[in-house]
Amino acid sequence: MEKSSVLALAEDLISRPSVTPEDAGCQNLLIARLEALDFQVTRLAAGGVENFWAERGSSGPYLCFAGHTDVVPTGPLEAWHSDPFTPSIRDGMLYGRGAADMKGSLAAMIVAAEHFVARHPDHVGRLAFLITSDEEGIATHGTRHVVDWLRDQNTQIDWCVVGEPSSENRLGDVIKNGRRGSLNGRLTVHGVQGHVAYPDKADNPIHRAFRPLAELVDQQWDVGNQFFPPTRLQFSNIHAGTGANNVIPGQLSADFNFRFSTESTPESLQAGVQHILDAAPINYQIDWQLSGPPFFTAPGTLVAATQHALEKILGHPANLSTGGGTSDGRFIAQLGGQVVELGPINSTIHKLNECVAVADLEDLSRIYSEIMIHLLGSRLDD
Repeated sequence: MEKSSVLALAEDLISRPSVTPEDAGCQNLLIARLEALDFQVTRLAAGGVENFWAERGSSGPYLCFAGHTDVVPTGPLEAWHSDPFTPSIRDGMLYGRGAADMKGSLAAMIVAAEHFVARHPDHVGRLAFLITSDEEGIATHGTRHVVDWLRDQNTQIDWCVVGEPSSENRLGDVIKNGRRGSLNGRLTVHGVQGHVAYPDKADNPIHRAFRPLAELVDQQWDVGNQFFPPTRLQFSNIHAGTGANNVIPGQLSADFNFRFSTESTPESLQAGVQHILDAAPINYQIDWQLSGPPFFTAPGTLVAATQHALEKILGHPANLSTGGGTSDGRFIAQLGGQVVELGPINSTIHKLNECVAVADLEDLSRIYSEIMIHLLGSRLDD
């Protein structure tokens, strides 16, 4: 049986070992397909990262589909049931690194665009793609770079669908219409190194840090709102010591992260941390790194179009959610448009033996195409 266009393209993408920030030729493949549809493509490489912006149409609102060609490392190859870069189908599931996150979505988007353009060659508005190879890495030279370029071009993305794997138990059961912000901190507490038998001649930073660290954990930063859960602080690493059990260390370092709602700001969280630390008898310094602010798309045109597509193709609407980690939607939302994330089931992403249902890829492509029709379909056909 001849393979469908979606499956064939997904397999071609998976076979390219594009471990972040490598692209391994994936974008050349996508660009060729889009240029065949008369998309105007601008390559926007930066800092060793491949990016491109493609658009079709000359006026009207922008509907953008966004995604990434890079994937996370495979982990131990011997633990995979098949080579992660040799796509394999077993029991209706397509296996390979990136199958769900997110080469399957990319294939579904491109084929959706091919079907849409064939039916609506004179569509209203502008259909666009924003593709990067730096989403799974530090995300400095990827979508952030393209968004800066779009801002310089005075380009406004009105609606954006990010193909991140948002679904949980079945395809299309969850639409992400926002994400919490992410703020990282590295706390360094300074003490005086010495012998454990002579604590009066040293200053133990571990002892100094106990109470303020506990206060940071117990602090209620906000209570969230109807769309976001309360802001949370989590410590991810604490380190002190010289490796010898008879030495009081001279320094303690602690890494922590805030996943924060729209009820807090980076500035309010930093001020709250500093207030607790300043009240403690410690000598400290703290370094901050903002991964991204929260974003939120209220129910409106884009959410309605996405729900309409899900109802038409799958027969059910989705729950709206702002949970989970960060995504490149945080950068795109800064252009002021509406952003949602809709993609495959996320149960195997970043895991060994990552996979996606072949049937889900076919349905996902039809859903994407229906969103295009709903928002940009030719008026003559409405």
